[in-house]
Order: sequence, then structure tokens, then C-alpha cells
Amino acid sequence: MVQNWPNLFLGTARRGVITYEYPLNERIRTLLRLEDLFDKTGHFIGADGAQEHHVALVTLFEILDVASRADLKFDLVQELERQRQILLSFRNNPDISETALSGALYEIEQASAALLNMQGKIGHYLRENDWLMSIKSRASIPGGVCEFDLPSYHYWLHREPPARQRDLAAWLNPMLPIRDGLSIVLRLLRASGRQEEQVAQHGAYQLMLGGRTAQMVRLRVRRSEPYVPEISANKYALNIRFTSPGTDARPRQADSDVVFEMTFCNL
Repeated sequence: MVQNWPNLFLGTARRGVITYEYPLNERIRTLLRLEDLFDKTGHFIGADGAQEHHVALVTLFEILDVASRADLKFDLVQELERQRQILLSFRNNPDISETALSGALYEIEQASAALLNMQGKIGHYLRENDWLMSIKSRASIPGGVCEFDLPSYHYWLHREPPARQRDLAAWLNPMLPIRDGLSIVLRLLRASGRQEEQVAQHGAYQLMLGGRTAQMVRLRVRRSEPYVPEISANKYALNIRFTSPGTDARPRQADSDVVFEMTFCNL
């Protein structure tokens, strides 16, 4: 990990495999959910269609609900500071690129400063917008945002795409420090472990943890394998069951051995 420090800030996607991540505590579960929601919101804002912008707004409401944890901002600032102190200990290490290290420290410091500059509760400006909250309350009802329910929203959806994109960006941007902070934390978490090849015999795998601590388990499975992992864990054991991913039948456990890569991640 130390020798490949620049790789911490590169993507980890690989062709031909599917990565599955399983959080082992509620904190990491929240960060992974927010990462997914921020990615989806950014994707749909970038489109031009009214339906895509509706999805972007509804997803923004989901971010608001998930990020409402009172200690989320504090947790991120605290974790970033802890990581900054760890990186500072690598100064003058001949195995570490000073350029890469300085870049990583700068990114962490910028993210921490942005988080500290956030005023009030996360998304408070959205909750204070009666028009947005009326849409949010109706969006939780099946078919609740039809034009006869929310004519003003219907009008907004018929505005020019750049106008809708400006509004969506204005509603999203104040929460981007959360996205940037959790992105760094998850990047470091994903880079913290070492991959090991494992075999699930007839689709079943169990590992006694024996006091091992981890915050997340990552599995990589070849796309050619017609199975998906069902993961469960507690402080004593990790259990993985590979099943068929059929959409029209009850999942069945694999009847052959499944080779996969497993990584325990811990900050």
C-alpha cells in the first residue's frame, strides 16, 4: 500500500469482474448509500430530459433523508483529520512519492475546510423551501406528482433544460462537501486491504473471523460466473452464499465451486 500510494487516488474498476461491497457497520453503510445517491443525482442532472430531472430531484430528496444524521459531518471531519495525521507520518519516507503525498494531503485539507464551512444542519435550505417540500411529500405517494396534484411542478418540468439544470445544481451544490469528504474516506478504505483468492465450495464459503476487525468486505467475481453473493457477517464469522441471479425464479445455491477475490478493508 505504501509503495503504491498514487493508486489510492485512482479508480479500482477492472474489466471482466463485478465488485460487491458489504459494509460491516452502520457508518460505512451510510457512506456507501450516499455515494450511490450522489452518483445517480449527478448522472441525471447531466441529462436534458424532464423525466431525468424528476429522478434527479427525487434522488436529491433521498440524499437529504440519508444525510440527516446529526453527526455525519463531524464523523467525516474527524476521519479526514485522522487520515491526514497518518499521511503526515509518511513525510520523508523514501518509498513514498512526495508529489503524490502532497496532493493527497491537499485534497484532504480542502475537503475538511469545505465541510467545516457548511452552515447549519445538512440540507436545511431545502427543508426551508416550501415548494420543494410539497414535491417531496407528494413524491412519496404512488403517482403523487401528477400535473393535477402539482401544477407548478408540472410547469417547472416544462422549462428549458438549462434552467432546470441550474436549479438542480443550486439545490445540490451546498451538499457537495459531504460527497467530496465521503469520496476520500471510501477511496482510502477500498485501498486499505489486500486481495486474496478464495473458493466457495458448491457456492458456500464461511470464515471464522477470530477477532479480525474490518469495516467492509469487497468481493470480486468474474462476470462469466452466473452467480451473485449473498453476504452475512457478525463479529464471529463471515458467511457467503453464491446463488443464481434469476429474476423469475427462487434463487438457487450454486452447484459448482465459485472462485472469487476477497478483501477486508479497514481504516
